[in-house]
Amino acid sequence: MDISIFFARLWGSFYLIFGSLFLVSGFLGRVIEMTDDRAFVVSTGYITLLMGLVTVILHSLWVPDWRAVITVIGWTTLIKGIVKIGFPERIRRQAQPFRKFQPASAVALLVLGGWLLWMSI
Repeated sequence: MDISIFFARLWGSFYLIFGSLFLVSGFLGRVIEMTDDRAFVVSTGYITLLMGLVTVILHSLWVPDWRAVITVIGWTTLIKGIVKIGFPERIRRQAQPFRKFQPASAVALLVLGGWLLWMSI
């Protein structure tokens, strides 16, 4: 399997699952509340860093097509992981505005996830 197809399916599935959870159960609100816990932010930062690092190492393709989206996702995930580990209080501040946009955030994840899965066909 092509690495781009693999990452499109991985990230697409991830976004569809979390977009559904955010939309149906209001899970995003609970995640935003958990950003008050520094240990939670740092521990999820290690997972985020690992996901981004693997994506960047295996898929750093700066090409003028859909595969560049996966590269951008990898780099933004890597940077987010670094910020979560190094500056957890910043994550709490950045998460607060998303309380107002929970449904829109969920729909954006669903659309991005669906698009990535469609591109992997």
